[in-house]
Amino acid sequence: MLAIAAAIVFGIAFLLDLLNASIGIGLTALIALGLCLLALHQAGIGTAGVNSWRGNWRGRARR
Repeated sequence: MLAIAAAIVFGIAFLLDLLNASIGIGLTALIALGLCLLALHQAGIGTAGVNSWRGNWRGRARR
């Protein structure tokens, strides 16, 4: 989820740079925010475990 948010922030920063527009926050701040979100994603913050919502498939196969 954080990686998706980082992609959106990077996309907004890219569009603002292409259009030479400003939204009151600097381009460098948007890039720093995107990098922070990517770092949190890589650290495992905001992500569920691989099998946390699906459960163990072998447990269902046994009777």
